[in-house]
Amino acid sequence: MSAAAPVALLNGAPADAEPGALRALAQTNYGHFTALRVRDGAAQGLELHFARLRQGNAELFDAALDEAAARGWMRQAADAAGGDCAMRVTVFSRHFDYRQPLREVALDVLVSAAAPAAPSTRALRVRTCRFLRPLPQIKHVGTFPLFHHRRQALKAGYDDALFVDGEGADARIAEGSVWNIGFWDGAGVVWPEAPALRGTTERLLQDGLKAQGLAQQVRPVTLAELPRFRAAFATNANGVQPIAAIDSVEYADAPELMRLLAAAAAHAPWDPL
Repeated sequence: MSAAAPVALLNGAPADAEPGALRALAQTNYGHFTALRVRDGAAQGLELHFARLRQGNAELFDAALDEAAARGWMRQAADAAGGDCAMRVTVFSRHFDYRQPLREVALDVLVSAAAPAAPSTRALRVRTCRFLRPLPQIKHVGTFPLFHHRRQALKAGYDDALFVDGEGADARIAEGSVWNIGFWDGAGVVWPEAPALRGTTERLLQDGLKAQGLAQQVRPVTLAELPRFRAAFATNANGVQPIAAIDSVEYADAPELMRLLAAAAAHAPWDPL
């Protein structure tokens, strides 16, 4: 199905009908979200997305998510957007007051749906920078530093930024600006262990690779180790992209790895919203 005009629903109603709520989200900047690719009204890893929303609600608001309502609004937005879309579900409260952050508040759910971006297979050249996402266990709306570091990398002639936890050869790889990273040693995949947002697509790939019987490790990866790997890749809700270089370390094409990752990505079922 082809995508229609972008859609934004606030608690199931057109978001532009309540500008005060959206103004509160923009000004207070306190909330959390999940982003997913919807195809024909279905998404992969739907339970992982709801688990992420549950965790965010528990940590930011000490409140439960009305999952039945949220799921209904997601279906409503996907239908209005034509069935295929890039979706974002944001939970916040227009009544949240930083001066009284423990006060119980009613929650708002903003569901937006737009035409999905076409997955890209272009290899990325990325630059490392010292930065760790605050509260990495939550996919929160405080994205300013992520986008700023990506912008600085682009200005320097790279495609994106890769975050590390320090300076020098012993610095550990964490994550990209809006993506996770994995490495290929020719026999299996190594996932870096460091403070980072663990993505739903990363989790789905790990499950898919396990189903293929491919060796995987989750362990610290330092800058000094980068030349020892044969390939690297980035992954998020929009798919998987090869990484051609990290700083001055170059990686060759790895078609075998990309085939394995494509098969792993296809392993997860598409769950109806």
